[in-house]
Amino acid sequence: MSHGPRSGLAAVSSALLAMSRHLEVRDVLKTIVASARELLDAQYAALGVPDDHGGFAQFVVDGVSDEQWKAIGPLPRQHGILAAMLHEARAERLADVRMDPRFEGWPSAHPDMVDFLGLPVRDGDEVIGALFLANKNCPKPEGTCGFTEDDEELLGILAQHAAIALTNARLYERSRELTIAEERSRLAHELHDAVSQKLFSLRLTAQAAARLVDRDPSRAKGELQQVAALAAEAADELRAAVVELRPAALDEDGLVATLRTQVQVLDRAHSARVTFAGRGVKALPASQEEAVLRVAQEALHNALRHSDADHVAVTLDRRGSGAVLRVTDDGSGFDPKAVRRAGRHLGLVSMRDRASGAGGTLTVESAPGKGTTIEMEVPGG
Repeated sequence: MSHGPRSGLAAVSSALLAMSRHLEVRDVLKTIVASARELLDAQYAALGVPDDHGGFAQFVVDGVSDEQWKAIGPLPRQHGILAAMLHEARAERLADVRMDPRFEGWPSAHPDMVDFLGLPVRDGDEVIGALFLANKNCPKPEGTCGFTEDDEELLGILAQHAAIALTNARLYERSRELTIAEERSRLAHELHDAVSQKLFSLRLTAQAAARLVDRDPSRAKGELQQVAALAAEAADELRAAVVELRPAALDEDGLVATLRTQVQVLDRAHSARVTFAGRGVKALPASQEEAVLRVAQEALHNALRHSDADHVAVTLDRRGSGAVLRVTDDGSGFDPKAVRRAGRHLGLVSMRDRASGAGGTLTVESAPGKGTTIEMEVPGG
């Protein structure tokens, strides 16, 4: 290794701790790739998790800007050197990857790579990924590879721990999916019970109104007003359930796009104007993105259902490596202390729990007649 023994050991220890700290697959992959590139002092690093169709289910890179990544185009297929690492399960250390007979080229926007070091990531006999580095930052005499046997050994250690971290993250996500499935089932039962009761009452009230139309119009009018109120309550129940039952496409679209889409839907569904602005926010750890989304949903639900607001504004701004969410309405407001004393929470306990669980903070500013602002800050990765 190019580092001294003490600094090298400390760097390896930091990398392994960083890998074990995350429970989300996406976060683990990003940490592995960034750690490998930093430890071995390379310009580029990547890790691909294969799918069963000749491509990659996930492919994470480090050293390539977002603009470059978008210009490169679709994810690579399992061919050339990548296929060799996946299917032959052996290390590849090359002085010039472009000169290898298995090299099949790359897109025009792809960065130029020369010396190359790659290893399969294995869980027992199963190859679950391919980890590789390119362009070692060191002098390279003509025809030689900058990556050394020591580098290959170090990358092998990282790959072994990467397999453990990735397997643990997958198990965690499967466990969470089971929990979500159970929660969805519970919510579905609650939805069925709540909406069924509302619709049953709605039907009986409508029948009563129909019988009274000719002989007692004033009573019929009152029954029809009750029909309208019950229909509104049923619609609210459905809206709330849809928010809980439909998971946001955070992995595919990201937090900003997901929030913007949900705000647009709510703006069309309600008489109040609902707006969104996102400024400079980078990707957050998956657990933080989910917490921010859920707090935004709860705050929007409160504002649209209880505040009689004309305008609800949602903003998401970057703060350091993290982000700040604000949901502000110009509605009736409330006294937070009085709400707590009365034993009513308006979802505030749930929101605070979500914020603290993601390592963040939540503040509430409100007063009768002054509207409400819910602010949540998360630290980022």
